[in-house]
Amino acid sequence: ARSRTVGELLAPTSPFDKKCGRENWTVAFAPDGSYLAWSQGHRIVKLVPWAQCLNNFLLHGTKNGANAVSTRLPRQSSESGQKNKPCEHIIDCGDIVWSLAFGSSVPEKQSRCVNIEWHRFKFGQDQLLLATGLNNGRIKIWDVYTGKLLLNLMDHTEVVRDLTFAPDGSLILVSASRDKTLRVWDLKDDGNMMKVLRGHPNWVYGCAFSPDSSILCSVGASKAVFLWDMDKYSMLRKLEGHHNDVVACEFSPDGALLATASYDTRVYVWDPHIGVILREFGHLFPPPTPIFAGGANDRWVRSVCFSHDGLHVASLADDKMVRFWRIDEEYPVQVAPLNNGLCCTFSTDGSVLAAGQDGSVYFWATPSQVSSLQHLCRMAIRRVMPTSHVKNLPIPCKVVEFLCYQI
Repeated sequence: ARSRTVGELLAPTSPFDKKCGRENWTVAFAPDGSYLAWSQGHRIVKLVPWAQCLNNFLLHGTKNGANAVSTRLPRQSSESGQKNKPCEHIIDCGDIVWSLAFGSSVPEKQSRCVNIEWHRFKFGQDQLLLATGLNNGRIKIWDVYTGKLLLNLMDHTEVVRDLTFAPDGSLILVSASRDKTLRVWDLKDDGNMMKVLRGHPNWVYGCAFSPDSSILCSVGASKAVFLWDMDKYSMLRKLEGHHNDVVACEFSPDGALLATASYDTRVYVWDPHIGVILREFGHLFPPPTPIFAGGANDRWVRSVCFSHDGLHVASLADDKMVRFWRIDEEYPVQVAPLNNGLCCTFSTDGSVLAAGQDGSVYFWATPSQVSSLQHLCRMAIRRVMPTSHVKNLPIPCKVVEFLCYQI
């Protein structure tokens, strides 16, 4: 089935624009669903209120949605920050933007650096931050409501390829870089770097927190998929199975599953707690043998993301297709065309998939399905119970297999 197009936001272009540098490497939704951000290329990040985007798509149709957004949304220039009325911002980051991440604060989550009593920034509950990872290795932190630059983090020596905030509101930020390291930053401690995670033999392409913020997955060149304990900052395990560079990863909403995308034309769904592959979604049929796994570069998978219902995964590949998969089916349930797509992510409520391409963003309605009571119970249990604990429960084997996503 073809996915229904919701709308598109087109980046302005001029005849003199170079195509190189215009790539949209990243698109992100704010945790509360208030904002959408994406890299338009040529150093520019666009911040747009998401609710107003959807309204314009409904009012003006998919083709006119971008023009309506760019002309009708008010821009906010005052420093007071009218937080009740989200406004559009255009941010010049000073270099090519490779990664974006939104972070919001929970006051109860204190900084891990307990010795410092004074901080430049006191982030409140209504604070919303945007982190941008740049080509020169810098990370810039912006106030979403005002568009003002707050912090400039400068320890990476190569491209900052991905960023992720801990979901627990602690404002712990992890950055993945081509300098083969991951760095952990505490924004509640004025952006001080807490730890450097080493172990990748080559470029690090992506990173993602588990929903409870206890585990970090990082993926990179040389088939690398690593899991890290974020309480001890130590490596938990390596997941082995891909045959080429792994470029994207994301945990399921209950933390029981992990999806990874690779240039070997496959998306794997893992049980991260025991390191077993549960599902394989192939983008080339028949799948390439391991010795040729890097040769089908017209089928390289660029991005993968988990839907918020825990039942669907979206993938984006170089064969000009976006695919929606059910985790219990072998073939895609919906597809959509997209040339030169580089990144994708679900909206906060899971109803829309956004995908980036050449500075623009395209939106599709996601497969709509009412989750079964069985699946909802499974997610509730798996949010608080790892696989090893589930297997020790005094329940029938079939129920254990269902709770472990093995059937």
